[in-house]
Amino acid sequence: MTSTAAATKKVVKTTKATKVTKVAKTQEVQKLRIRVRAYESKVLDASVKQIIDTARRFEATLLGPIPLPTEIKRYTVNRASFVYKDAREQFEMRVHKRLIDIVNPNAKLIEALTNLSLPSGVDIDVKMA
Repeated sequence: MTSTAAATKKVVKTTKATKVTKVAKTQEVQKLRIRVRAYESKVLDASVKQIIDTARRFEATLLGPIPLPTEIKRYTVNRASFVYKDAREQFEMRVHKRLIDIVNPNAKLIEALTNLSLPSGVDIDVKMA
């Protein structure tokens, strides 16, 4: 008798789990994922602040800004072209990145973000997730 009771408990547990997953699938959350990139961190932070102010004006739920790892590209160049081969200069470019998620954006917010004018040198990637 105990094995039958245990078997019915397992069936009840699985049916509850499937009901919970069905409810979660019907309430699908849309996210607007914005990746902002720039060579200067001050310009980047100013543009991120402008994006956040626009999103808050339309009462959107925000996640971020999340600082992503800085991408560093290093280049080594010879100082002289012929004799002084050991003398070299090193240069680097730093690309600063931030990530902003906007949960359940409305049409007015998306239109306001597309009309936003940001400073030059700031690259924006917008994806729906």
